[in-house]
Amino acid sequence: MSHADLANASMLDLFRLEAEDQARVLTAGLLALERNPFAGDSLEACMRAAHSLKGAARIINLAVGVSIAHTMESCFVAAQECRIRLQQPQIDDLLRGVDLLRRISQTRECDLDLWHAGTPDVESCERALSRILGTQRPADSSAVPAQAHPPAQAHPHSSAQARPSQPISAPANDPDRALRVTAENLNQLLNLAGESLVASRRLRPFVDSLLRLKRQHHQISGALQQLREALSGDMLGPQAQSALAALEARTQDTRRDLDQRLTELETFDRRVASLTSRMYDSAVACRMRPFADGVHGFPRMVRDLGRALAKEVRIEIVGTQTQVDRDVLESLDAPIGHLLRNAIDHGIEPPHLRRKAGKPEVGVVRLEARHAAGRLLIIVSDDGAGIDLQKLRTTLIARGLTTEETAARLSEPELFAFLLLPGFSLAPNVTDISGRGVGLDAVHDVLKRLRGTMRIASHPGAGTQFQMQLPLTLSIVRALILEVSGEAYAMPLASILRTVSVPKSQIAYLEGKPHFELDGARIGLIGMHQILESAPPKAECADWLVILLTAEGHTYGLAVDRLIGERELVIRPLDSRLGKIRNISAAALMEDGSPVLIVDTEDLIRSAANLVATGTLGNVAAEIPPGTANRQKRILIVEDSLTVRELERKLLASGGYEVEVAVDGMDGWNAVRTGNFDLVLTDVDMPRMDGIELVTLIKQDARMKSLPIMIVSYKDRPEDRNRGLQAGADYYLAKGSFHDQKLLSAVADLIGGASV
Repeated sequence: MSHADLANASMLDLFRLEAEDQARVLTAGLLALERNPFAGDSLEACMRAAHSLKGAARIINLAVGVSIAHTMESCFVAAQECRIRLQQPQIDDLLRGVDLLRRISQTRECDLDLWHAGTPDVESCERALSRILGTQRPADSSAVPAQAHPPAQAHPHSSAQARPSQPISAPANDPDRALRVTAENLNQLLNLAGESLVASRRLRPFVDSLLRLKRQHHQISGALQQLREALSGDMLGPQAQSALAALEARTQDTRRDLDQRLTELETFDRRVASLTSRMYDSAVACRMRPFADGVHGFPRMVRDLGRALAKEVRIEIVGTQTQVDRDVLESLDAPIGHLLRNAIDHGIEPPHLRRKAGKPEVGVVRLEARHAAGRLLIIVSDDGAGIDLQKLRTTLIARGLTTEETAARLSEPELFAFLLLPGFSLAPNVTDISGRGVGLDAVHDVLKRLRGTMRIASHPGAGTQFQMQLPLTLSIVRALILEVSGEAYAMPLASILRTVSVPKSQIAYLEGKPHFELDGARIGLIGMHQILESAPPKAECADWLVILLTAEGHTYGLAVDRLIGERELVIRPLDSRLGKIRNISAAALMEDGSPVLIVDTEDLIRSAANLVATGTLGNVAAEIPPGTANRQKRILIVEDSLTVRELERKLLASGGYEVEVAVDGMDGWNAVRTGNFDLVLTDVDMPRMDGIELVTLIKQDARMKSLPIMIVSYKDRPEDRNRGLQAGADYYLAKGSFHDQKLLSAVADLIGGASV
């Protein structure tokens, strides 16, 4: 909130801000006191926070807030004077008092009168706080005198009582003061800073052109000097010699002026470049917040949840000062909360089982944030029992998600991918905490929106780790600029494994597919133009410039025409009316103001895998002869779940069909309009456009209304089937009941065999 916003804010709004800040301090301090009751700095911090809250409540005449905060402050003073000792039961009562103050502060102004000394929650809280002091319930808060606070010499912070908004409007000479700024203003500032940076860099080509002009002028001066030497003596009359001398003098003057102006321009260019760069860096830094700002509520959550489950759990937070983009940090609140709850409920064992396993009774969940290789890593781990792989396989078979034979062959990463399916859970019973199948799929959805990924690792008896990789910021990307078919594209550096130059002599062909060897591994080579569906490159190049991308244990080599260089780009989202453009995520402006498309590397990898798996890989260059294979029937799979999508793709590809995939309904609609398919296989519940909408659009299009469509969905109720068939689907198959042969049989019933 800016100074102007603070000036226009009501006293109640200021109290709410104050209450939120001080409640955060109280919670952190009380949790620290629970671990060490004699932590004097924590007691001091809690006492100051309660005192500030009391003063803030008094200013808005909130008597009940004054009373509760005053009693809490007395508890902390008594603990400081060693008259009482704050143990777990007392900490519980004080935390409930903090929660109550937070609830009161969030009450609408018209409902504040509902909070008074006779309110059951207030009465219960004050009775509990009074028990801590060993006294009776204090008189009504109105009886607390305005000067009822410790003497100034005992508590030097007492003067803060009259200034409840002190943490918000800090003194002007405080180097750590902070202001709250709206997201819109911050984004506008960053965009303007980015445009200024781009504009400043346009001076460099102008400086270079003047340098060329200086060189040309120097050549002209040399030519004049040679002309004078050649025409020396009596070859020129006095008038001609005078004119030539005047021309040389003017040339020298022009040269000096040009040198001076060029020096001034170069100095100006350096200053402007430095200024705009620093302004841009400062604008980016404004978007960054320490990781601690987004995780302050988790220690309390872990403590309360552990006690509710009769488990002793503590949390370790590492990297609290790691800088994180504001939007990323806010979006991570729910995913991290899900993972922490799962770790406590599913991972950490009860104390008696931990003793039996030779572990400490207190389980540990660890939350870590750090920067690595230009990415933000968020790691949530525990020292619990780990994931039972056999139980996971049994559950998959029992739910009909795979066969027993397939389940036995699945690797750990493939098994863990099923945990991300909607509605999937290993919990035997449904509780308030788990068992509803909501959690990891929600985490996965958020990560996809943030252009992030998640890896799961588990060690039996030693714990589980969830590693989330995210961009450092959603506004800035460090990218490699490359050229494909004469067009420039930007590829985020964080997604690139490495770049290599491969001589044509090292490219071999296996079953018509090009590949090369690197560090003892065989890597498939795919022309970037094939994925982007652009013109093939010329055949004159001696070497291929190849970008290596990796995903799920597979490495793909993408051949490009030219590598232009690295750039830091301000991401500009595409118009939402365009929908999801395949293989493209956003756009940006280059230094000269020209636009460049930022590729979606996840889409590129999916497209590359699809080309390799389905045998539709074309020529890397025009000189490579095309294959002579018969045309295969093409099937489009529209499915937002990576695991289900890959399972269906592998089944159909093993049946000889050519398969293409789309990540959601909108992506599927774009694909079906631009490609020729023999069948569309779609899910129902998908983001942006669901399967029913997709079926309806296809059947309403005169060119595609005869295209067969199969719906494969977890929804197996008669009304769900009727809804899909009424929209125009030709077949409805339940995911929970299909197996390898059933899906292939259903496809064969609709379109016949795999070849034309």
